[in-house]
Amino acid sequence: MDALVNKRIAKVMKGDQNAFAEIVELYQHQLYQICYRMLGNKHEAEDIAQEAFMRAYVNIHTFDQKRKFSTWLYRIATNLCIDRIRKKKPDYHLDAEVRGAEGLDMYSKIANDDQLPEEELMRMEVQERVQYEISRLPDKYRAAIVLKYIEELPLAEISEILDLPLGTVKTRIHRGREALRKQLSNL
Repeated sequence: MDALVNKRIAKVMKGDQNAFAEIVELYQHQLYQICYRMLGNKHEAEDIAQEAFMRAYVNIHTFDQKRKFSTWLYRIATNLCIDRIRKKKPDYHLDAEVRGAEGLDMYSKIANDDQLPEEELMRMEVQERVQYEISRLPDKYRAAIVLKYIEELPLAEISEILDLPLGTVKTRIHRGREALRKQLSNL
């Protein structure tokens, strides 16, 4: 896949916009998921994912093709998410999603014949609570937890995305887990 992406990047650098559209198609779902998990808001996640693609397009000439494009792109998005979180005021704006509605839309599409509706509701409530508690983590822990456990990226790639030493990433994941454990202790 990296070879395919590098070919597309070469075309983009020559001015082929359609090649970048193909790159967007390859990564749009994963990038949106990272943004959504970090921000917890559908509209903000869409905005940040779009901004990340725009910045990647504008700065494609700075991309080192010896590295993975996905790592570079995820780093752009993660930095934009952290910037958005820092700029956010404690008050939520009027278009913020109502808790429960977002989870219901997302999880209702998962086919599961084994669970009773009550069990499904309980599972959704737990997932919603875990997502809420992740959103309450400090930025530095939230980014590491989302990339490790939600996106299931390897530690080395997380280290590159966050531009941190591997040991620091491990520490942040550990401390983030401990903080989540404390927050969820009454669950």
